[in-house]
Amino acid sequence: MKVVVIGATGTIGKAVAEALAKRGHEVIRASRKSAVRVDIENTATVKALFEGTKDIDAVVSCAGGAGWGPLENLTDDDFALSLRYKLMGQVNVVRVAKDQVKNGGSITVTSGILAIKPMQGSAAVSLVNAGLEGFVRAAGLEMKRGVRVNVVSPPWVKETLRSMKMDESHGLAAADVAKAYVEAVEGHNNGVVLEASRFV
Repeated sequence: MKVVVIGATGTIGKAVAEALAKRGHEVIRASRKSAVRVDIENTATVKALFEGTKDIDAVVSCAGGAGWGPLENLTDDDFALSLRYKLMGQVNVVRVAKDQVKNGGSITVTSGILAIKPMQGSAAVSLVNAGLEGFVRAAGLEMKRGVRVNVVSPPWVKETLRSMKMDESHGLAAADVAKAYVEAVEGHNNGVVLEASRFV
Protein backbone atom coordinates (compact mmCIF):
# COMPACT_ATOMS: atom_id res chain seq x y z
CA MET A 1 0.00 0.00 0.00
CA LYS A 2 1.00 3.61 -0.49
CA VAL A 3 0.89 5.30 2.92
CA VAL A 4 1.42 8.97 3.72
CA VAL A 5 2.82 9.51 7.22
CA ILE A 6 2.40 13.09 8.42
CA GLY A 7 4.76 14.06 11.21
CA ALA A 8 7.30 11.52 10.00
CA THR A 9 10.26 13.38 11.53
CA GLY A 10 8.88 13.11 15.08
CA THR A 11 9.58 10.34 17.56
CA ILE A 12 6.38 8.39 16.90
CA GLY A 13 6.07 9.33 13.23
CA LYS A 14 9.56 8.14 12.42
CA ALA A 15 8.89 4.79 14.13
CA VAL A 16 5.57 4.40 12.31
CA ALA A 17 7.16 5.14 8.93
CA GLU A 18 9.92 2.61 9.61
CA ALA A 19 7.45 -0.06 10.77
CA LEU A 20 5.27 0.33 7.70
CA ALA A 21 8.27 0.33 5.35
CA LYS A 22 9.56 -2.89 6.93
CA ARG A 23 6.21 -4.49 6.13
CA GLY A 24 6.62 -3.63 2.46
CA HIS A 25 4.46 -0.54 2.21
CA GLU A 26 5.49 2.43 0.11
CA VAL A 27 5.83 5.20 2.67
CA ILE A 28 5.70 8.89 1.84
CA ARG A 29 7.18 10.81 4.75
CA ALA A 30 5.71 14.28 5.21
CA SER A 31 6.26 16.97 7.83
CA ARG A 32 7.14 20.62 8.25
CA LYS A 33 10.82 19.61 7.99
CA SER A 34 10.93 16.85 5.36
CA ALA A 35 11.26 17.01 1.59
CA VAL A 36 7.50 16.43 1.29
CA ARG A 37 6.23 19.41 3.26
CA VAL A 38 2.95 19.78 5.09
CA ASP A 39 1.82 21.84 8.06
CA ILE A 40 -1.47 20.59 9.51
CA GLU A 41 -2.13 24.05 10.97
CA ASN A 42 -2.44 25.23 7.38
CA THR A 43 -5.18 23.32 5.57
CA ALA A 44 -3.99 24.65 2.22
CA THR A 45 -0.76 22.67 2.63
CA VAL A 46 -2.76 19.54 3.48
CA LYS A 47 -4.80 19.95 0.30
CA ALA A 48 -1.63 20.57 -1.69
CA LEU A 49 -0.08 17.38 -0.29
CA PHE A 50 -2.94 15.27 -1.59
CA GLU A 51 -3.17 17.11 -4.89
CA GLY A 52 0.49 16.25 -5.47
CA THR A 53 0.32 12.65 -4.29
CA LYS A 54 -2.04 10.27 -6.09
CA ASP A 55 -3.27 6.72 -5.47
CA ILE A 56 -2.97 6.89 -1.68
CA ASP A 57 -4.19 3.87 0.26
CA ALA A 58 -3.72 5.21 3.76
CA VAL A 59 -2.87 8.35 5.71
CA VAL A 60 -1.38 8.45 9.20
CA SER A 61 -1.08 11.67 11.19
CA CYS A 62 1.37 11.73 14.08
CA ALA A 63 1.54 15.52 14.11
CA GLY A 64 0.21 18.14 16.48
CA GLY A 65 1.17 19.93 19.66
CA ALA A 66 -0.72 21.45 22.56
CA GLY A 67 -0.21 23.77 25.49
CA TRP A 68 1.10 22.42 28.78
CA GLY A 69 1.11 23.84 32.29
CA PRO A 70 -1.07 24.58 35.31
CA LEU A 71 -4.60 25.57 34.37
CA GLU A 72 -4.25 28.96 36.02
CA ASN A 73 -1.22 29.68 33.82
CA LEU A 74 -2.69 28.53 30.50
CA THR A 75 -3.54 31.51 28.32
CA ASP A 76 -6.07 32.00 25.55
CA ASP A 77 -3.17 31.56 23.14
CA ASP A 78 -2.24 28.22 24.74
CA PHE A 79 -5.75 26.90 24.22
CA ALA A 80 -6.01 28.41 20.74
CA LEU A 81 -2.78 26.68 19.71
CA SER A 82 -3.96 23.36 21.13
CA LEU A 83 -7.28 23.56 19.32
CA ARG A 84 -5.77 24.83 16.06
CA TYR A 85 -2.80 22.47 15.92
CA LYS A 86 -3.44 19.06 17.43
CA LEU A 87 -7.24 19.04 17.27
CA MET A 88 -8.36 20.93 14.16
CA GLY A 89 -5.11 20.20 12.33
CA GLN A 90 -5.84 16.49 12.48
CA VAL A 91 -9.59 16.93 11.99
CA ASN A 92 -8.80 18.75 8.77
CA VAL A 93 -6.44 15.96 7.70
CA VAL A 94 -9.43 13.61 7.96
CA ARG A 95 -11.76 16.04 6.20
CA VAL A 96 -9.40 16.38 3.24
CA ALA A 97 -8.05 12.82 3.10
CA LYS A 98 -11.43 11.07 3.22
CA ASP A 99 -12.09 12.16 -0.36
CA GLN A 100 -8.54 11.50 -1.57
CA VAL A 101 -7.67 8.00 -0.38
CA LYS A 102 -8.64 5.02 -2.50
CA ASN A 103 -11.84 3.08 -1.92
CA GLY A 104 -11.36 1.01 1.23
CA GLY A 105 -8.50 3.22 2.36
CA SER A 106 -7.78 4.33 5.90
CA ILE A 107 -6.99 7.45 7.87
CA THR A 108 -5.38 7.36 11.31
CA VAL A 109 -4.86 10.28 13.67
CA THR A 110 -3.19 10.52 17.08
CA SER A 111 -4.60 11.36 20.51
CA GLY A 112 -2.89 10.20 23.70
CA ILE A 113 -3.21 8.70 27.16
CA LEU A 114 -4.00 12.07 28.74
CA ALA A 115 -7.50 11.87 27.25
CA ILE A 116 -8.43 9.26 29.84
CA LYS A 117 -5.65 9.59 32.42
CA PRO A 118 -5.13 13.33 32.89
CA MET A 119 -2.54 14.78 35.19
CA GLN A 120 -1.77 18.20 36.59
CA GLY A 121 -0.74 20.47 33.76
CA SER A 122 -2.55 18.50 31.06
CA ALA A 123 -5.83 20.44 30.79
CA ALA A 124 -5.22 21.67 27.23
CA VAL A 125 -3.72 18.39 26.03
CA SER A 126 -6.47 16.30 27.64
CA LEU A 127 -9.07 18.54 26.01
CA VAL A 128 -7.81 18.06 22.48
CA ASN A 129 -7.01 14.35 22.89
CA ALA A 130 -10.52 13.62 24.14
CA GLY A 131 -11.97 15.81 21.38
CA LEU A 132 -10.12 13.82 18.72
CA GLU A 133 -11.40 10.55 20.10
CA GLY A 134 -15.00 11.80 20.09
CA PHE A 135 -14.58 13.14 16.57
CA VAL A 136 -13.24 9.84 15.22
CA ARG A 137 -16.05 7.81 16.79
CA ALA A 138 -18.59 10.05 15.07
CA ALA A 139 -16.71 10.48 11.79
CA GLY A 140 -16.39 6.72 11.44
CA LEU A 141 -20.17 6.55 11.09
CA GLU A 142 -20.09 8.83 8.05
CA MET A 143 -17.20 7.47 6.03
CA LYS A 144 -18.05 6.48 2.46
CA ARG A 145 -16.50 4.17 -0.15
CA GLY A 146 -15.36 1.80 2.59
CA VAL A 147 -12.89 4.36 3.93
CA ARG A 148 -11.99 3.86 7.60
CA VAL A 149 -10.91 6.40 10.21
CA ASN A 150 -9.35 5.57 13.58
CA VAL A 151 -7.32 7.22 16.30
CA VAL A 152 -4.30 5.74 18.07
CA SER A 153 -3.82 6.66 21.73
CA PRO A 154 -0.15 6.29 22.68
CA PRO A 155 0.92 6.10 26.31
CA TRP A 156 4.00 8.00 27.46
CA VAL A 157 6.81 7.18 25.03
CA LYS A 158 10.16 6.07 26.45
CA GLU A 159 12.18 8.24 24.10
CA THR A 160 10.16 11.31 25.02
CA LEU A 161 10.50 10.65 28.74
CA ARG A 162 14.24 10.16 28.27
CA SER A 163 14.57 13.49 26.46
CA MET A 164 12.68 15.17 29.32
CA LYS A 165 14.99 13.48 31.84
CA MET A 166 12.01 11.70 33.40
CA ASP A 167 11.60 8.10 34.57
CA GLU A 168 11.13 6.09 31.39
CA SER A 169 10.33 2.80 33.11
CA HIS A 170 6.57 3.32 32.72
CA GLY A 171 6.86 4.36 29.07
CA LEU A 172 6.50 2.37 25.86
CA ALA A 173 9.17 2.42 23.16
CA ALA A 174 8.19 4.24 19.97
CA ALA A 175 8.73 1.05 17.96
CA ASP A 176 6.11 -0.68 20.12
CA VAL A 177 3.71 2.25 19.85
CA ALA A 178 4.03 1.95 16.06
CA LYS A 179 2.39 -1.49 16.16
CA ALA A 180 -1.00 0.12 16.84
CA TYR A 181 -0.63 2.29 13.74
CA VAL A 182 0.23 -0.76 11.64
CA GLU A 183 -2.97 -2.38 12.91
CA ALA A 184 -4.94 0.76 12.04
CA VAL A 185 -3.59 0.72 8.47
CA GLU A 186 -3.75 -3.02 7.81
CA GLY A 187 -6.75 -3.99 9.96
CA HIS A 188 -10.50 -3.53 9.65
CA ASN A 189 -11.32 -1.18 12.51
CA ASN A 190 -13.36 1.93 11.88
CA GLY A 191 -14.29 4.71 14.27
CA VAL A 192 -12.37 3.28 17.18
CA VAL A 193 -9.66 4.30 19.62
CA LEU A 194 -6.67 1.96 19.44
CA GLU A 195 -4.74 2.04 22.71
CA ALA A 196 -1.13 1.43 21.72
CA SER A 197 -0.29 -0.45 24.92
CA ARG A 198 -2.63 -3.26 23.86
CA PHE A 199 -0.58 -4.16 20.81
CA VAL A 200 2.72 -4.94 22.54
